[in-house]
Amino acid sequence: MTMLKAIDPTTGRVAREMPAATSDEITAILDRARNAFETWRTTGFGERAEVLRAVAAHLREHTDELAPLMTEEMGKPISEARGEVGKAAWAAEHYADHAEAYLADEHIASDATSSYVQYLPLGPVLGILPWNAPFWLAFRFCAPALMAGNTCVMKHDPHVPGCAAAIEEAFRAVGAPEGIFQTLPAATEDVEQVIRDPRIRAVSFTGSDRAGSKVAAAAASEIKPAVLELGGSDPCIVLADADLEKAAEVTALSRIINAGQSCIAAKRVVVERSVHDEFVDLLAGHLRDLTVGDPREESTQVGPIAREELRENLHRQVTSSIEAGATCVLGGELPDGDGYFYPVTLLTDVEPGMTTCTEETFGPVAVVVAADDAEDALEIANDTPYGLGASVWTSTERGEAMARRIEAGQVSINGIVKTDPRLPSGGVKRSGYGRELGPHGIREFVNAQQVWVGPVRS
Repeated sequence: MTMLKAIDPTTGRVAREMPAATSDEITAILDRARNAFETWRTTGFGERAEVLRAVAAHLREHTDELAPLMTEEMGKPISEARGEVGKAAWAAEHYADHAEAYLADEHIASDATSSYVQYLPLGPVLGILPWNAPFWLAFRFCAPALMAGNTCVMKHDPHVPGCAAAIEEAFRAVGAPEGIFQTLPAATEDVEQVIRDPRIRAVSFTGSDRAGSKVAAAAASEIKPAVLELGGSDPCIVLADADLEKAAEVTALSRIINAGQSCIAAKRVVVERSVHDEFVDLLAGHLRDLTVGDPREESTQVGPIAREELRENLHRQVTSSIEAGATCVLGGELPDGDGYFYPVTLLTDVEPGMTTCTEETFGPVAVVVAADDAEDALEIANDTPYGLGASVWTSTERGEAMARRIEAGQVSINGIVKTDPRLPSGGVKRSGYGRELGPHGIREFVNAQQVWVGPVRS
């Protein structure tokens, strides 16, 4: 029997084990999703919204029970974990409030008596999710899909089984119709057959570009739509006219949220050479002030890396860059003791071809690359196979002009790159395709059906 095992990254010990679903159990889950869809698709937006609002209220009411699950299973500092539960609730509330407007019929003039586009649900949607934001990513996936009239099957990362079970329990606790949302505790080797199963009508995937290409291939072979939110190596461009103190403060925060284990973190800080040294001093000051430690403590700002092999890979990237000529200003050494902690690290004198630039770094490692001017900074920023997010620190007018030339799905000007239920999020290049959140996200998993009405017949 395959077991889904959660390792507490603070201690390195097993926190929880659950059996993976058997073939018969997977079949039963997919049958329930298909059967539930036949009823759920006929409900109105008001009825769907009642369910989503009830689930959101449950999340908020039980935050103090739910947040520690993330801390235990993937090491998120408890203060961040509570914030994530609240953000998940916000996603549910946002779509409960706005889905009807997002999916309103669009009337288009033609030679018909009436012609319009209506947005109809597709059926059961499979969400394949990673471990780094267990609650937020679950509701980023399911809130729009459910409000559109689809049913949801969530295949969460095997390292967060407790979080996955708690999310499903939230729907059960508020009396949601059976089968509209289910967790699928499947072993990794069983996922492809689920993607190909005819009961699944669409797929949403968040994870690495390597795994995403396999998901996309499986979905495409069955002619199923898929949304892919994959890795990122987000540039943060700091130009000479920027508010350097604010840029350094926000960049430090962006790099260490969730111990740096975020796809949209500022992975490559590209600084105009004339202000490089001043900015590095400011950034180093903010990074030195951070508290690394037990994520259960309220004062902790940076917890452990989620798994041992992830920490090993991060350290490989850091040491490779140092050996290639980068300067380690802070951190860079594996600590002794229990758990999978990694020190807040700052590398300068980094060149675009070094490992910390060419690969996605998932950890509290800030990498600074010097650029001759704004044009050079743009070239460095786009010199990556990824295109998820980016930020620019300069005047508003200049930043907006640069955004049009940055190859990324979202650009923040003088602010942190973040996800927001009101705004679409997604990538280009090897960071994926399709959009989540906002009005664009809810339209990914619907049938935009054109209706043409001829002359009125008596």
